[in-house]
Amino acid sequence: MGRGRVELKRIENKINRQVTFSKRRNGLLKKAYELSVLCDAEIALIIFSSRGKLYEFGSAGITKTLERYQRTCLNSQDDKSAVCETQSWYQEMSMLKAKFESLQRTQRNLLGEDLGPLNVKELQQLERKLETALSQARQRKDQIMMDQIEELRRKERQHVEVNRQMMGMLEAKRAGSLRSIQGAWGTSDTIVTDDGGFPIQPSHSNSMDCEPTLQIGYHQFVPPEATIPRNNGGENNFMLGWVL
Repeated sequence: MGRGRVELKRIENKINRQVTFSKRRNGLLKKAYELSVLCDAEIALIIFSSRGKLYEFGSAGITKTLERYQRTCLNSQDDKSAVCETQSWYQEMSMLKAKFESLQRTQRNLLGEDLGPLNVKELQQLERKLETALSQARQRKDQIMMDQIEELRRKERQHVEVNRQMMGMLEAKRAGSLRSIQGAWGTSDTIVTDDGGFPIQPSHSNSMDCEPTLQIGYHQFVPPEATIPRNNGGENNFMLGWVL
């Protein structure tokens, strides 16, 4: 007779439970070994009895197989995270693309293009936007022009101030030059012109040491020590060397 179907439940008899554990444990270890050999699979089997005793089998080593298992689990989690992150990026890219297309459509509408799909309400909104933008542009233009005018006025005031200072320095320099010339020639016998020209000697009222003579042609040098002889006979005096 064949063996009947065994109900899977905890064996209450302690001895029977221990016998069943031993038989099935050995069978499980045998099946794991056969599977690893027949199918070239890396198998790790860990069994703890009810008393806490350890039974294990590893085709490539328990430790090596456990490390591989941990790496596989971590990589699986990383793959799941990468998939979630990729989906998030795709959604964000889709949102940005839709927003970019909307901005392009708005820009074309502001330039007066693609107005056909717009209704009356949208056209009115577009008109208000254009009026607001035009008003702001005019205000900004007026502000820039006022700033430029104020800057030009400030530069004009600076130039006027610099010109005034230079004129003052020039007047002071001219006055100093006049005083130095007057000190060199003497204030009693020198007359300086108002326009800053060369000083001239004033004419003396007293009589000259020699009488006036007539000179024609060239000037004959006369030493300062020599005196002009005079005619005691009462005739007119003539300069030696010339006779009229």
